[in-house]
Amino acid sequence: MKIADILENKIELLPAEPGVYLMFDKDRNIIYVGKSAILKNRVISYFSSAHNNAPKTKVLVKNIADLEWIITSNELEALILEANLIKKYKPRYNILLMDDKQFPYLKLTLNEEYPRLQITRIVKNDGARYFGPYTKVSSMNEVLELLQKLFPLRKCSIKQMHNAVRTCLEFHIHRCLGPCNQTVNMDVYNELVSATIAFLEGKQVLLLKSLQLDIKNASKNLDFEKALELRNRLVNIQNIIEKQYIASHDLRNQDIVGFAKNDSLACLQLFSVRNGKLNGREYFYFNINKIDSDEELINAFLEQFYSQTSEIPREILIPFPLDDTNLLESWLSKIKGNKVFIKHPKRGEKHKLLMLANKNASLSLDGKMQLERKKMMVLSNALFELQQELKLKSLPKRIECFDISNTQGTNSVGSMVVFVNGEAKSSEYRRFKIKTVIGVNDFASMEEVLLRRFSSLDQDYATMPDLIIVDGGKGQLSSALKILEKLKLNIDVFGLAKQDEILYSQNFSEGITLPRGSEGLFLLQRIRDEAHRFAISFHRDVRDKVGKRSLLDDIEGIGLKRKKILLQQFGSLQKIKQLSLAELEKIDGLNKTVAENLWNALHQ
Repeated sequence: MKIADILENKIELLPAEPGVYLMFDKDRNIIYVGKSAILKNRVISYFSSAHNNAPKTKVLVKNIADLEWIITSNELEALILEANLIKKYKPRYNILLMDDKQFPYLKLTLNEEYPRLQITRIVKNDGARYFGPYTKVSSMNEVLELLQKLFPLRKCSIKQMHNAVRTCLEFHIHRCLGPCNQTVNMDVYNELVSATIAFLEGKQVLLLKSLQLDIKNASKNLDFEKALELRNRLVNIQNIIEKQYIASHDLRNQDIVGFAKNDSLACLQLFSVRNGKLNGREYFYFNINKIDSDEELINAFLEQFYSQTSEIPREILIPFPLDDTNLLESWLSKIKGNKVFIKHPKRGEKHKLLMLANKNASLSLDGKMQLERKKMMVLSNALFELQQELKLKSLPKRIECFDISNTQGTNSVGSMVVFVNGEAKSSEYRRFKIKTVIGVNDFASMEEVLLRRFSSLDQDYATMPDLIIVDGGKGQLSSALKILEKLKLNIDVFGLAKQDEILYSQNFSEGITLPRGSEGLFLLQRIRDEAHRFAISFHRDVRDKVGKRSLLDDIEGIGLKRKKILLQQFGSLQKIKQLSLAELEKIDGLNKTVAENLWNALHQ
């Protein structure tokens, strides 16, 4: 399928839910991360003319080759997850959208009387506290706005505070305690500063406990106005924490394993939470017919995944209980060096996290199945189109394509790639070193490759193709027909000329041009390009290997081991040549016969 088709199909699958979307280039690098309250609407907007006018957006859209998404419970979760992913992956186009200064930080001016929060791009050793850096300015601004609502620290400068004649509007709308009027208690202000630090450090749970204690003390002291103010702050923080369970319910390191399956496939979605922040996910697909039960799959996954990863979290949440939980916990704890817990939560925040992971797994599985169905339909249409347009005897379920590569006639190689039902079957690719042709002769080289392919039908290659494609025009086609006639094989064969994409055959002397943009032509181009890539990579390997050969490779009795010993000990052939025969015989690993062979070869 074309990249445009893949994106179109992916966009159709986008849910109308809040979440984060990740855009990839053709090399599977994440080039952009974004968030939205409605994923489908936001992503579609990138491909509309109204949104696509900005130069940077045009460049971004041009480089998008694939798309993935993670759904969240609300937009605030999406915001936090987006910031975590941007910080982790540093996508190219997120960073380009910023100016060329350093990343911004939130600065708490502990070095000042009545500390305040401000934005800075310069970190100094001045006694202040710096939180960040933030790779997205908008995310930082939202955090700052939230903190200013929760913790009414001053916003004005030291000079403005000391020169103030009266309190400003911020004081009257309860966004500042008004240190400018010098009536605020310093201990009260410092408590607010400590609460701000605790919040920025992710210690919201400790902050809640502290507020609850302060409310009790205020009530005991009959300071009901203060108690009411603290209670309102407590409620606001609780609401925020409830909305942020995906990002920060505590500071544990966790992995959450989501699970979904249908009649043919199962999907495991692994959410990684580090220091209380969800910073990514991985997903894995398994054929149902290869597992006996869901429990067996989860058990096998835990064993295989954590035996290979370098980081094991303190806690792993799984979709259902396992019989071997205690054994797995002991094994993982031994590897980690600390206690590891495997849990199946049935209620609370952890249950919500698990349900969200399950939901993402279900969406991923549904999307994969829909894409597979569309892909199979496209490939089926392409094969049927080829049969009709090329007047083939049968549907070309197995297509083999051949190509030749050389450098001015040296190190010539041939390649064969195999496509079954429109998909590459790399396990049946073959490579050929040209043995009988000297100099530049692609036609003779093609004859040799085809003769070797079809005259030695071993068990692995006993299956005959329905269609043969040779990379080139009429000359390569003639070579192929000559070999097929010699071997008495009746197989449809075409030459595909790259310049005009014309297909030549013995039945179509003028050639056939498939409609531009047709699925049949696209499939043939993909097959031809794959054969070309495979041939070039093999040719490069052969050329490099030849370039590394030395005179030692041609001396009887000297293999890789002895060659390595000689070069490590003496450094070069020139220095080895300076040795006498008697000195060569004394070298460890060389017997008298090999030493004589070496001396004779170096002094011819």
